[in-house]
Amino acid sequence: MSKAVALVVVVLFLVVFSDECYGELRVGFYKGKCGMTDVEGVVRRVVKTWFFTKDKTIAAALLRMQFHDCFVKGCDASILLDGKNSEKEAIPNKSVRGYELIDAIKGALEAECKGLVSCADIISLATRDAVLLSGGKWYNVETGRRDGNVSLASNVNLPGPSISVSASIKAFASKKLTPTDMVYLLGGHTVGIAHCSLFKDRLYNFNNTGGPDPTMSKWLLFVLRMKCPRVSSFDNIVPLDVGTPSFVDNSFFQQIKRGNGVLQIDQQIALDKLTKNIVDGIVKGPDFYTKFGEAMVKLGKVDVLTDGQGEVRKSCRVVNKKPFIFGIFN
Repeated sequence: MSKAVALVVVVLFLVVFSDECYGELRVGFYKGKCGMTDVEGVVRRVVKTWFFTKDKTIAAALLRMQFHDCFVKGCDASILLDGKNSEKEAIPNKSVRGYELIDAIKGALEAECKGLVSCADIISLATRDAVLLSGGKWYNVETGRRDGNVSLASNVNLPGPSISVSASIKAFASKKLTPTDMVYLLGGHTVGIAHCSLFKDRLYNFNNTGGPDPTMSKWLLFVLRMKCPRVSSFDNIVPLDVGTPSFVDNSFFQQIKRGNGVLQIDQQIALDKLTKNIVDGIVKGPDFYTKFGEAMVKLGKVDVLTDGQGEVRKSCRVVNKKPFIFGIFN
């Protein structure tokens, strides 16, 4: 076989046996690609069943999962990969949950459309559907992402709960997200929870003063000290929205305006001149749901893989095994 013919054979092999080449992200990317199957409908059905039969707090888990995935290597589902030194093993990700739901969705989709839907797209779609079930409003999710094949705990560098507003703005800007995007995305804390260890310093020894954070309301200080005693053998959890902790709404922003922000960064965005007006606008304005959806769409675009980059994993927990071509130039 001549080298020219062999090269043609290689190209044809890669076209036939490689994963489908994805274009840029767009709404309805999977429409018509799996016969009569409604891909997004399959995701929605599995999430709905999970929500009503297993876990009505799954929206909080998925919002956190999507953020933790997108903020590391981009929205490539690298957080889903198993491994001794994978992103899952990084300390900030130890409490991330929702993996079993993603597995269930992937299994349902593989049964209908083998090798078609990326795990990265599943995260974005499932998060939107869980938000909707938790009182939020519909937003269109763009799809067409590919899955990454690198997941290292050493890559995980996420903004912490005590980060300053200016430093947080800088971190979000590095992902091409604006201060307004940042504030709305922090609004995902409307259904979030936090362990006492993440904010206990605010209750007893804020900035080594020997006293509480003066920006915290006396009411919240009392409530949190009851839940998080100075000395305790348990790291209890508390809701980040003390108003309507089970619903996706703008209650979180109403509460931080009253000094009821549990995490330091949450409280500070209501006070800092860089973000105060944004928070005020959310509290007074009628378009929280629309703007929250828009921020989630922008988050979902961070450093995505498209156009044949990466792969579409057969299992969200492991990378695919690539076929080996033996003797093709012989």
